[in-house]
Amino acid sequence: MLSWVRQLRARGVLGMNERNTEYIMRLNPRRLYPLVDDKLRTKELAIAAGIAVPKLHGVIRTEHDIGDLPELVRDTQDFAIKPAHGSGGDGIMVVAGRSPRAADIYRLVDGTQVNAEQIGFHLSNILSGQFSLGGHRDVALLEYCIKVDPLFADHCHQGVPDIRVIVLRGYPIMAMIRLPTRKSRGKANLHQGAVGAGMDIATGITTFGVLGNARATDHPDTGAPIAGLAIPRWEYLLTLAARSYELTGLGYVGVDIVLDRQYGPLILELNARPGLNIQICNREGLRLRAEKAMALPEEPDIAVRVARSRELFGGASYASAA
Repeated sequence: MLSWVRQLRARGVLGMNERNTEYIMRLNPRRLYPLVDDKLRTKELAIAAGIAVPKLHGVIRTEHDIGDLPELVRDTQDFAIKPAHGSGGDGIMVVAGRSPRAADIYRLVDGTQVNAEQIGFHLSNILSGQFSLGGHRDVALLEYCIKVDPLFADHCHQGVPDIRVIVLRGYPIMAMIRLPTRKSRGKANLHQGAVGAGMDIATGITTFGVLGNARATDHPDTGAPIAGLAIPRWEYLLTLAARSYELTGLGYVGVDIVLDRQYGPLILELNARPGLNIQICNREGLRLRAEKAMALPEEPDIAVRVARSRELFGGASYASAA
């Protein structure tokens, strides 16, 4: 066992305990957690800073408010329901359309049909705290439903891929993209069966795919190759991610970005305790990159931070991943 631990450390793998003590506890003051744990506050912060986020149709705060749902979404055929304090994608319901025969019948992204009463029951569960961190009472957000960018037509099943960037002291140090599958029921969640693909920080090109704990060279539903997918406007996406440092004051954060076909890159959410599976997708540990980023100077110029990250953490280290 000790030999195995030494091997992981030699490869730069960052464990959960080390992540918590060396980075989260040191760089993320607990008083700032509500800025990212509460998706409504995150959205308000981003809007105030001029950062693009999915439009908010309304907020359900009480059981009485559930009756306002039809009016809040009257002008849209599709929308997403999210718990403000949810994590890991739990509690998210995505309505993709409505039945042409009945206004109170909704079609979910996986094709399931539900009625207004079932949606109301789901909203009630959100309010009761069923999906929230710590089980505390919550509120439900009604958001614009992301429309998948045509770039991903062959790389996802039903849902919308998202890009996770780990940012340390304002420097983007590692990235991956999560591709929905039939098994994940259209959700970009690795634990539910989505494909994770490492990305070259320098170029925004995917390198190595993972499904569960196994390598994935092709998407399991579409057959599209995982490696070689180039994300457009990559420098802009890294800039969006790097801005999370000034936005929240958190020194170690996971930034989730989606590409909408109409609005382009949008910040979906921020995470003060981002998971470590990104290391598997990149076939490289986070620790060595984190140590390099910790040694970098405080830099107020975001463009300089992004350029330095692309120089330090991209390119050569991915040569063997293709």
